Amino acid sequence: MRVVSGKKRGKKLETLNGDTVRPTTDKVKESVFNVIQFELSGASFLDLFAGSGQMGIEALSRGASKVTFVDINRNSINVINKNLVATSLFDNAEVVNTNALLFLKNVTDVFDIAFLDPPYKSDVLLDALFLIPKVMSKSGIIICEHPIDVILPDDVVDFKLIKMYKYGKIAISVFRRNISLV
Repeated sequence: MRVVSGKKRGKKLETLNGDTVRPTTDKVKESVFNVIQFELSGASFLDLFAGSGQMGIEALSRGASKVTFVDINRNSINVINKNLVATSLFDNAEVVNTNALLFLKNVTDVFDIAFLDPPYKSDVLLDALFLIPKVMSKSGIIICEHPIDVILPDDVVDFKLIKMYKYGKIAISVFRRNISLV
């Protein structure tokens, strides 16, 4: 696993070991960042269910002003911290070791872009998806990585599903705030 682009391009990142770990592939990561490339500079980015932190680190490498990494797993938090130190991107990061839903219920920060990649065998994605609009900016973008057979709603509060990209067994769903409702 590595940083694909930006000021830390090519930098290798640590990952977690085990059967429950499913790092986002470089192809999918590149596609996600192609979708948000013009909104990323100076953006506040939320990496929810962060795992190794690779998506948030990619965002920092490509110009995000701040990334908040959230994961409940202590091993994930350790790997995120190691990767932030290795890439010298720690100054623009906040690492939070907590339950994602609890985080969304209590956080007062506002994010421009949120990336959600929860464990595939859980039902937490829909719960998170309906909580996250309250922490998003007016021009916010929500991106979800999920199994292709998981169908997400077309509307989430005042966000609308604008596009779904398919990569084998993985789908990336992109939601943008429905400006006409704001």
